Amino acid sequence: MRDALGAVQSALVLGGGSDIALATVRRLATDDGSRLTTVVLAARDAQHRLAATAVELRALRPGLTVDLAEFDADDVDGHEQLFADVAARHGDIDLVIVAFGALGDPEVTREQHDAALALTRTNVLGSVSVLMLAARLLTGQGHGDIVWLSSVAGQRVRRSNFVYGASKAGVDGFCQGLADHLHDTGVHLMVVRPGFVRTKMTSGLPDQPMTTTADAVADAIAGGLARRTDTVWAPAALRYVFAALELLPRPIWRRIGDR
Repeated sequence: MRDALGAVQSALVLGGGSDIALATVRRLATDDGSRLTTVVLAARDAQHRLAATAVELRALRPGLTVDLAEFDADDVDGHEQLFADVAARHGDIDLVIVAFGALGDPEVTREQHDAALALTRTNVLGSVSVLMLAARLLTGQGHGDIVWLSSVAGQRVRRSNFVYGASKAGVDGFCQGLADHLHDTGVHLMVVRPGFVRTKMTSGLPDQPMTTTADAVADAIAGGLARRTDTVWAPAALRYVFAALELLPRPIWRRIGDR
């Protein structure tokens, strides 16, 4: 559990290959006063895909335990066993980062029924499943933080990528309610709303206004955890940009949403 100074000592990352999640783990491992001792990276084919990442993280912080666990966001029937295995092996978990998701090809998902369902299954059903299980685990402990990586794409869904945006909007709303449900339990849920981030998932796509980096988002996440805030925007100015965008008349937004 967090030490007397409130520092995270153990973290479970669902979507262990996420650039943002890994940047956050690096930040937590190397911060002055860090007490991080255990990280579990959970992902598909984790033993193969994340072996080099585990070595890198151990080198960053001597003595750090980095375990790799198999995790498939779409296999909701297997999620409960994953949480049970992690708890049995490592005891209390201070921080659960939910960082998986499918971006999809918007030209495909907005036209093809199966593609839209597959993206929604991963982003919505998979996220709701692990968020509920994380909340149950941490509530049972009486402490802990959950971080869910949302997106500004869910703030006001654009017509050009409405399947992805709607999937983020749906789980963002779920998290708002879950966070309120967890109030006074000792468990804190923080929603992170980044803009366009240069990562593996966005490789090959053109930069957007206020494009940021995984390291910058990690800094925002670390700050939000220290303050135990409910919502983090990255960059922070996006909060005000979207407050204005939400006031735009729908015909104007429709034209903007084509971009």
